[in-house]
Amino acid sequence: MKTVNKFLAGAIVGASSLGAVSVAQAGGHEGVNVAFFLEWATPNQIAKVDKAYDDAMGVPVNWTDFSTGVAMTEAMLAGDIDIAYSQGLAPFVTAIQQGAPLKMVSIAVIYEANDCFVGNNLGITSANASELEGKTVAVPLNTMADFSFRKQMAALNVDISTMSIVDQAPADGAVSLADGSVDMACIFGGASAKAAGEVGTPIMSSQEKTDAGIGSFDVVSVTEKFATENPDLLRAFLEVTHEANAEWTASDAQIAKVAADAGMDIETTKNQMSGFVFPTAEEQLATYFGEGGIAGQAAESLGVVFKKSNISNYSGSLEAVIDGSFME
Repeated sequence: MKTVNKFLAGAIVGASSLGAVSVAQAGGHEGVNVAFFLEWATPNQIAKVDKAYDDAMGVPVNWTDFSTGVAMTEAMLAGDIDIAYSQGLAPFVTAIQQGAPLKMVSIAVIYEANDCFVGNNLGITSANASELEGKTVAVPLNTMADFSFRKQMAALNVDISTMSIVDQAPADGAVSLADGSVDMACIFGGASAKAAGEVGTPIMSSQEKTDAGIGSFDVVSVTEKFATENPDLLRAFLEVTHEANAEWTASDAQIAKVAADAGMDIETTKNQMSGFVFPTAEEQLATYFGEGGIAGQAAESLGVVFKKSNISNYSGSLEAVIDGSFME
């Protein structure tokens, strides 16, 4: 848990087939629809590829990849997705603030805060970060990359109100940084980060982010409808996920299987996963969920960060939609 808390302290202090029919009533299951990210390597992709989810849940599990957690939310609200695996905490909180009927039921992965890459031609580092004022930055809005961007700029005393912020998915942001149409791009995803790193440098180092208390984690979220109508299927999904995490040894065979499913090469996958932490169900229940848990505190912190973004119906505690009971 020391490694887990190292990354999560920052979050607290700093703040498939699309269109397939959702699960029907008992006896008439047609499948469970799950959202995930490409370029985001996790052990449960082995269970995904091996059909372990289908076997344990007794229904077809349909996986659809998305470019952002915001898109995941939109698909859930449209009835196309039941479970979002590794949705960023930021898009989850934003969805809740806007009244979306979703629940956080588990932590998917804990990781270092996303990097914001500055074009190498600018000569801007953390030492002269104020020169970013007036510049253009690509950010996938209301994602954990957005959260990281805001926290890093605050830590570096950069006034983001002076900046031109362009809403772009990570892959597009990397392209914009390369062609010079933006001065900085905030990125998640292994391949996109690798591309951005070829033409830019993170404005803050890993140690600087840690020292500033900036960290991130993604969640497993579900629609309230799915959680209410299919609690056993949800429990089975989480059990398979945690079993895959427990069986992860980072062997060459495991890395190769995950890399292929994530759409990345072996080296990129290894590098990305070396910074990931996958907490057990026991660790999550003891530390993240429940009254005063890390998940609730971090979500409340994010609520403050995004409070100015055109939200009118957010009030009260987010712990009402943070439910760890399906891991018990």
